[in-house]
Formats: sequence, C-alpha cells, structure tokens
Amino acid sequence: MKRILIVEDDSSIAELERDYLEVAGFAVSVATDGVEGLGAIQNNEYDLIILDIMLPGLDGLEILKSMKEDKDIPVLLVSAKKEEIDKIKGLSLGADDYITKPFSPGELVARVKAHIENYERIKERFNAGMKKRQSITIRGLKIEKDSRRVFVNNQEVNLAQKEFDLLIYLAQNPNRVFGREELFERIWGLESLGDSATVTVHIARIREKIELDPSKPQYIETVWGAGYRFRV
Repeated sequence: MKRILIVEDDSSIAELERDYLEVAGFAVSVATDGVEGLGAIQNNEYDLIILDIMLPGLDGLEILKSMKEDKDIPVLLVSAKKEEIDKIKGLSLGADDYITKPFSPGELVARVKAHIENYERIKERFNAGMKKRQSITIRGLKIEKDSRRVFVNNQEVNLAQKEFDLLIYLAQNPNRVFGREELFERIWGLESLGDSATVTVHIARIREKIELDPSKPQYIETVWGAGYRFRV
C-alpha cells in the first residue's frame, strides 16, 4: 500500500483529503504544522507528500528546501491563488506539481495516482538500463545515469528528481528541439493535469546549477518559439 503524508494546518481540508485518498487505497498520515511535517518526512518513508505552502512553524517552502537535500519523494504543493510567486519558488526548489485551492478531491486523487505511477515508471526505466550508455560526458559536464549524479568540472552538483530526469532526457536526445508541452508529457506524464510552464522553471533551475553563465547556456539552449535543445 502506498503511503501519503499530508502536511496541512486546516483540519477540515486535511480530513477531506485523507478520506478520499484512503478510499482510493492509500495509507495516509497527517501533520498539522511545519515542524511536525518535517519531522515526519525525516523519520518515515512516504511515496508522496502533499504539502501546503502556508503553515505554522515552518512554511512549505522551508520544508521543501530541507527535504530535497536528502529525500527523493514526489511533492504536490497546495497553494492559494494569491501565492503565485510561491508556486514558482516551490517548483524551483524541486516540487513536482501544484494544485490551487479550492480544488476537487477527485482531482487531488488523480494527481497523486499519476505522480506516483510516473515516478515508478521513471525508476523502472533507469533501473532496467533502457539506454546502453551509463554516463554522458560533454564539455566538463558528466551525467551518471545509474547513480543519478551530475558533475561539472569534477564538482558534484545536486539536482532534484525532476531536474535530473529532464536533464538526462535532453542529453540522451541531443540536438533535437523539444517543445515545453512535449517535455512536460515525457517527464511528468500529466499532460491534461498540469502546467507546461513547470518545464521553464526546471530548465532555469538546471542552468543555475550546471552552466558557468546561465544567461548564456552552453548545454541547454532555448530555441525561441520552439522549445529547448541539448547542444553537443
């Protein structure tokens, strides 16, 4: 049974989310503030985190920043419409998706299922070694598939789960231009449920970590009006 953690200070919302997810077959735990939520994440294993942005103690962005340092877990942010900038920050910190209040419980369950299934598909693909090449090295950038590690000029950089998945996908398909929507479908597998602008945020975050000058990228190029290309 897949385990879900809900970090939400509004008890009525948390109970509604828990009820629908349990009916859908998930084992659900609830934390009602940021400190409790971070402690639960650090001390337990979950298959997905539903994380509210506005929380007492520690807010959702602080939790996300802390957990992404050593936890590879899909994270679904919950936000209010007025928190648009926080959504962008959350995606930059490694969140996989966001859902805006008010939302239907059915949509939440659908997104949770889709993220867990997509995460497991990606892990299976990497574990099965679908590509023969185990590492890619170009102009000081080294990407190790099996260990999911990235090095720039022999210095390791830490990428969040979706950042790595996006980078390795582009690197394994060099010189081909991909549109945002296609990349979103390939990496997130949620074409009808998410926002392809997520791709732009993740590309920017990857560039900050691997490019000497993110404003003049040498690896992931923007092809204006078309999408992105990994240049070799």
